[in-house]
Amino acid sequence: MTKYKRQNFANTFKNARKGMRLTIKSERNIRIHFFVAALVLASAYCLQFSDIKFCILILTIASVISAEMFNSAIEFALDATFHNKFSRMVGMAKDIAAGAVMVVTISAVLIGVILFAPPIINLIKN
Repeated sequence: MTKYKRQNFANTFKNARKGMRLTIKSERNIRIHFFVAALVLASAYCLQFSDIKFCILILTIASVISAEMFNSAIEFALDATFHNKFSRMVGMAKDIAAGAVMVVTISAVLIGVILFAPPIINLIKN
């Protein structure tokens, strides 16, 4: 037995939505990621991307947003645990989490260049 109440399936979605709202309200970077994602998806639609390319974009966008959310969760957990007191180790952990977001974001930009460059070059040529 666990001391925590077992959640039903609907409650897990309720908590996940609450987490999304909290992240969107409290994190400026996640709002930027969502804005850029909307622009990228609109551009892909205008350029008539194939289903495969759309799937690649959606997975790439989801990985960036997920990495940003994990980073935020790590920051909140560390701040709560250490009561916002400075600690070199906490700073290092936060920097590593932020570095992971940067790796995923750079990969997403490279994927975007690979997917968008050919159709944009074709538009320019015509």
